[in-house]
Amino acid sequence: MRKVEQFISGKLQERKDKLSIRNLSINIPPVDFCSNDYLGFARSGELKDSMNITLASMPHHLNGAGGSRLLSGNTRFTEDTEQFIADFHQAESGLIFNSGYDANVGLLSSVPQRGDTIITDELIHASIIDGCRLSHATRFKFYHNDINDLESKLKLAKGNIFVVVESVYSMDGDIAPLPAISNLCERYDANLIVDEAHSTGIFGAKGQGLINHFNLTDGVFARIVTFGKALGVHGAVVLGSKNLRHYLINFARSFIYTTAAPIHNIVAVNCAYQYLREIDHQLIHQKITVFRKALKEHHIKALDSESTIQGVLFSSNEATKKSAASLQSKGFDVRAILSPTVAPGKERLRICLHTYNTDQEIKLLVNYLKELN
Repeated sequence: MRKVEQFISGKLQERKDKLSIRNLSINIPPVDFCSNDYLGFARSGELKDSMNITLASMPHHLNGAGGSRLLSGNTRFTEDTEQFIADFHQAESGLIFNSGYDANVGLLSSVPQRGDTIITDELIHASIIDGCRLSHATRFKFYHNDINDLESKLKLAKGNIFVVVESVYSMDGDIAPLPAISNLCERYDANLIVDEAHSTGIFGAKGQGLINHFNLTDGVFARIVTFGKALGVHGAVVLGSKNLRHYLINFARSFIYTTAAPIHNIVAVNCAYQYLREIDHQLIHQKITVFRKALKEHHIKALDSESTIQGVLFSSNEATKKSAASLQSKGFDVRAILSPTVAPGKERLRICLHTYNTDQEIKLLVNYLKELN
């Protein structure tokens, strides 16, 4: 036991020495430029009221889960919600997982087999990397959003081929060239998997996502839609064919061997999707325009992004942490993204924009960023 404690202490000290140690905090500055609650759903009184009304109409015995979906945790309401979400995204079917992490791990660890090939963007989310590691498939990485490098990897692939990308990347905020990737997948008979976590609610008609925006629903094998970003609730769904849904029910360990989400969580998801159809989807894009225009006026270099995720680069963990602390002292909740989460030299302030950020708050934030540069 002492050796293990020494190992743990040593690894923590390494992080401290590199100024990359992570800590939980409950002291949150009042002006939110940090959370993924892009549309303000997590703080919406209207959404809360809708959830309470729906819950009041549910049978009293449906207070919790009590078991896995395969035992006692399944309900007609859950299955109806899955189909409602699938219809919204113009997919054939869907299966809800308890988190985006569970969905990615379950899908990638169970479908690709030994002798198959998974090709991922080099900046793909950690949950997808972990899912790939649990499969027995060969894995290649291609340079970020680089179509030529993707094709070079496709030429090496064997077995069933899976190309895995995000539609909007969580750290850079940029958009994948999905039409070109889809065309390549069709040429090489590869199965396209797209994580739409940061696209859902922001892009596409009524927030359907970028796959719908680019009319690629027929060219994608599976989509992962996460509810904990713009929808402001919790969980995720894998969208695909009815056959894929049935396969995941039988082989995705992160679905099979876990307690089902309680019914109030499913109600929250259902109500969030109902609410998503009613809001003004142009408001968030207006906020993005205000931010980008202010950056340009102040000659501040930032990562190129049309999404709610904006990044301002710094040269080191120390400089990034110092800048974040300065903004937080002024009441702005902006967080530093440090290596090893991003590559050394790519440390940045990750700024998330929301419908509830006022134009004045956005412009004031940019003024402070100008002082830091």
